[in-house]
Amino acid sequence: MASLSPATTTTTPNLSAVPRNPLLSKSSQLSAFRATQTRRAPAKISCKAANNDESNKFDRRNLLIGLGGLYGAATTLTGGNVTLAAPTAPDATQCVPARIDDGSPLQCCPPTPSQFVDFKRPKVHPHKLRLRPAAHLVDDKYLAKYSKALALMKALPDSDPRSFKQQADVHCAYCNGGYHQVGLPNLEFQVHGSWLFFPFHRAYLYFYERILGKLIDDPTFSIPYWNWDHPDGMVMPSMFNDQNSPFFNAVRDQNHLPPNVLNLSYDGPDTVSNLTNEQQINQNLTIMYKQMVVNAKKPALFLGAPYRAGDPVNPGPGTLEVQPHGTIHNWVGNPPPNTPFWEDMGNFYSAGRDPIFYAHHANVDRTWSIWKNISPRNKDFRDKDFLNSYFYFYDENAKPVKIYVKDVLDTKKLGYDYQPMDLPWLKSKPTPKRNRRPKPLKKVFSTIKNAVAAETATDPVVPTVVFPKPLKNIIRTNLPRPRKSRTQNEKDDEEEILVIEVESRADVYSKFDVYVNDEDESPTLENRTQTEYAGSFVNVPHRHVGKDGHLKMTTVKFGLSELIDDLDANDDEGIDVIFVPRTGTDSVIIKDVRIEFQD
Repeated sequence: MASLSPATTTTTPNLSAVPRNPLLSKSSQLSAFRATQTRRAPAKISCKAANNDESNKFDRRNLLIGLGGLYGAATTLTGGNVTLAAPTAPDATQCVPARIDDGSPLQCCPPTPSQFVDFKRPKVHPHKLRLRPAAHLVDDKYLAKYSKALALMKALPDSDPRSFKQQADVHCAYCNGGYHQVGLPNLEFQVHGSWLFFPFHRAYLYFYERILGKLIDDPTFSIPYWNWDHPDGMVMPSMFNDQNSPFFNAVRDQNHLPPNVLNLSYDGPDTVSNLTNEQQINQNLTIMYKQMVVNAKKPALFLGAPYRAGDPVNPGPGTLEVQPHGTIHNWVGNPPPNTPFWEDMGNFYSAGRDPIFYAHHANVDRTWSIWKNISPRNKDFRDKDFLNSYFYFYDENAKPVKIYVKDVLDTKKLGYDYQPMDLPWLKSKPTPKRNRRPKPLKKVFSTIKNAVAAETATDPVVPTVVFPKPLKNIIRTNLPRPRKSRTQNEKDDEEEILVIEVESRADVYSKFDVYVNDEDESPTLENRTQTEYAGSFVNVPHRHVGKDGHLKMTTVKFGLSELIDDLDANDDEGIDVIFVPRTGTDSVIIKDVRIEFQD
């Protein structure tokens, strides 16, 4: 296990020192925010052989070679045999019809080529980067250019891998069981719910953008991003609501068209929110702070869990993939019974059919770059299994390309950047409730190992419940903390995290909220602006292969160190965890809940 040598710590002013001046550039605001954080001198890393990552990888490779003997070697595009390795990748020679939510097959495989060529990064002039604009700020000249490019893409024959249909089908094939892992035909390959989420979608958008530019003979063309993390961008951009433009898609929730304010923590169509527009915007900003800062202090928390060859799908999504990425998908998609399965945006197989998908994911991609600038500790994985994972796409010349994760870690090396925008969520840190009960009363829950919230307000304690537990009603449980009273150095080295193993239906939009030490019997939607709100579980409908393809097993994690500090609970023996079902949780089972430490 990696251990860090002692490091010095200095404390700087609190978050209120961050300027709100909207004229500040993004980099200026990030610098100001970093100045409010605890700073540490660089620490030296040493490794102990007992838990050395490299030794684990060696054993894993031996195991996978054994699996290769069981499953049989896959055929390469040139006719040879592959040697199984720890990085995971799709078998591009074996694309099969994907599955939609009722289990029906759907053909969304690209043309199968004889071979792929390795991607080569373009020669980029650092002062001539393509600048992706905020969608709500584009002018008529840009709209005319993008309209022409997208119209030409849509006019291409469906058999052309550059056509809009084929581009939309890329998401279908990669996300709904179209591919299996190389050399492992019984194991599905999936780009959601792991550390592949960000790099896959970055590569996907890169080629989509390059194809559009090629069609209008403009190598400087760039796609827009939906700036949903800024108040001015928290409505659907008007360019996507023009029925006379190629950006329009009729298969959207008609209740969420402009000027309706976006809900970054969308609870589904059956939940009525009484929030004003101002309250909703403030909640959105707090959600962004929670997902980008509080819950994202380690790479595995923000980027997602490791996903290696031989692993089952969905080991665990990163914070931003859960929400707002997932919630926006279903806020835009049209819910049943209007459509069978939340088409278009609200289901992985059909999301790419909506042009707004690419603007949505451009902002997701933008947040990856922002996260790495929030703190010097926010860095990409250096694990070779991450860097050497790869995907297949067709480029702007209709040539098949193999691109590695290591090729897409820096947008500037790919030739593009984002139009700078104010980041007001950096100053939207959640605050604890002001009407908290006196601390001694809280120990009523702390004496119970596992307890479910009582049905009456007069009896908050019920018999002990052991997990797994179906999430039929609000569940309240107390978890002992393995370590308490930790120093700031210890918190910087290892983040205390809440780990929740979940079983759900993959083909249902499901969501539940998680609260810590919240003494309300039923935490309301308004509680999400408060420190006690730890985060949410969100599932965007999709389908896996096999007879149990409607089921999903995954793990979600929430950062606790800053939350516990803000609740003045660093010396507490345990925490109370509250699960609040919001939508689609009839089939949700909380398999396990525990506290771990992430280095």
